[in-house]
Amino acid sequence: MIRKHEVDIVLERDDGMIEGIELSAATTVKSGHFVRLRKLAEACKDRFAFGVVLYDTTDLGPFGDKLAAVPLSSLRG
Repeated sequence: MIRKHEVDIVLERDDGMIEGIELSAATTVKSGHFVRLRKLAEACKDRFAFGVVLYDTTDLGPFGDKLAAVPLSSLRG
């Protein structure tokens, strides 16, 4: 069985660096929410810049090297 690890949004910057964004309706974020972003980081090696899980709460927090949980509300101006 082939398992794909698809990240919701993958951005390639002008400098070739890669950023990943996962969207979650959860009100709490756990380490498991970062599995696909960690796989992306492994695949991209030094080109991986940062990964975030956008979720439905107000708390912001780091989840390891180059990974963070960010509230969806932070996107509103």
